[in-house]
Amino acid sequence: MRLTQEDIKKIIPHRDPFLFIDEMIELESLKYGVGLKYVKPDEPFFQGHFPEKPVMPGVIILESLAQVGAVILLSHPDYAGKIAYFTGISEAKFRKSVLPGDMLELRCELTKIRRGFGYGTAKAYVNGELACETNLSFAVGQ
Repeated sequence: MRLTQEDIKKIIPHRDPFLFIDEMIELESLKYGVGLKYVKPDEPFFQGHFPEKPVMPGVIILESLAQVGAVILLSHPDYAGKIAYFTGISEAKFRKSVLPGDMLELRCELTKIRRGFGYGTAKAYVNGELACETNLSFAVGQ
C-alpha cells in the first residue's frame, strides 16, 4: 500500500514542521512499513546543525523512524484516531551522515504490541547504505 503525505496526515497527528515522512511506499498494518523522507536543503534544522556543514540531526532521523512505526500501528482500525507516544530508544547506532538532497528510506517493523505498549526495530538508509539503526518502544494513548 502506498500513501501520500496527505494520507499520512489522516493517520498520525504530526504536522509541519514536525512531520518527517513524505510518503509511505510499503505498509502492512501492525507489521511493517517503508517511508521516504526527501531531505531538502532548506529544512529548518540545517540553519543551526551546522551552517557550514549541514547534517541531519540524529534525533530527527530517530523521530522519522518512529513516525513510520506510528503509521504502521495507527493505520489499523483498532488503533485509528489514537496517538503512539515514543517511549524509548535502545541500541541506536549512526553509520552514515544524512545530508541535504539525500532521500532517506525509513524501514520499521513492529515486533510486539501488548496492552497498549509496543516495540519495533528500525533502520534508515541513504542510497542503499545503512545510516541508522535502532530499537524503538511506544505507548498507545488517546
